[in-house]
Amino acid sequence: MKEATTAISAESVSRGRRRKYDEAFKEQALKMVDNGQSVRSVAQSLGIAENILHKWKKTRNLTRTSAEAEVAEPRIRLRQVEAERDILKKALSIFSRQT
Repeated sequence: MKEATTAISAESVSRGRRRKYDEAFKEQALKMVDNGQSVRSVAQSLGIAENILHKWKKTRNLTRTSAEAEVAEPRIRLRQVEAERDILKKALSIFSRQT
C-alpha cells in the first residue's frame, strides 16, 4: 500500500511542479540565441522547451526601451548579412575549385 502512495506522489510532483529559472539563466540563454544559435539548439543544450525560450524572447522584446531596440535591430541585421556573406564565400570557393 505504501508503494502506491509513493508512485502517486512522485507522479504528481513531476506533472504539477514547474521549474523556475533565475534571471541570470534566462539572460544567458537569450544571449546564446542572440549570438546566432538557433532556439532549438539552445533549448536542447540547456534541457528546456523551445516555447519557453520563445516566451522569454517575446517578453524581453516587449520590455526593451526604444534605445535598446535601436541598437538591437542593426546587430540582428549585421549577423544576417554576415551569415549570407559566409555562404557566398563558401559557394565561391566550391565553384572556383571546379574550373
